[in-house]
Amino acid sequence: MERDARIDQLRQALADFRPGSLFDHEAEEAKAAVRKRALLFLDARARSRHELRGRLLDLEFEEAVVDDVLDDLAGVGLLDDAAFAHEWVRQRHARRGKSSRVLDRELQDKGVDSATRADALEQIDAADEEATARALAEKKARSVRTVPADRAESDKALRRIVGVLARRGFAQGMSLRIAREALDERVAQLS
Repeated sequence: MERDARIDQLRQALADFRPGSLFDHEAEEAKAAVRKRALLFLDARARSRHELRGRLLDLEFEEAVVDDVLDDLAGVGLLDDAAFAHEWVRQRHARRGKSSRVLDRELQDKGVDSATRADALEQIDAADEEATARALAEKKARSVRTVPADRAESDKALRRIVGVLARRGFAQGMSLRIAREALDERVAQLS
């Protein structure tokens, strides 16, 4: 019984079939141009869906076509905000020494939703963040060539070290503490 119903459905589908009705050439040509440009953007570097959509719309492609192409790219795994956010955090923290606060803001600017951002930022714990800040402070402290002659020179060197950490978004209290420790270690090495 069920088999007969299935055969009837297939017969009806064959009867309804019109040559060329399964493939919309105009739509595919429009999508091909958008797809080509999207793949060029993705070839340069990974991007979030929001960021890629904005870039394609800036090129004045039709919004519906852009959304269809983005859905296609997401369907085959070439566009994945979770993977993008995870890799963005990993690379920017390791290579550029960015704090989780700055990375969160960068991902937010790229249109990544809060749950995905939080998940990606879980790979950085407080110890990792402090170790990164310490490495940056020690590197900047090595630029101090002589023992500061007075309080003003010492404060100037300290401000420079704290500035490096502040520009990367580390918390003020932690930055000041680590900068003092790094400067004290450098002064001890020079003495």
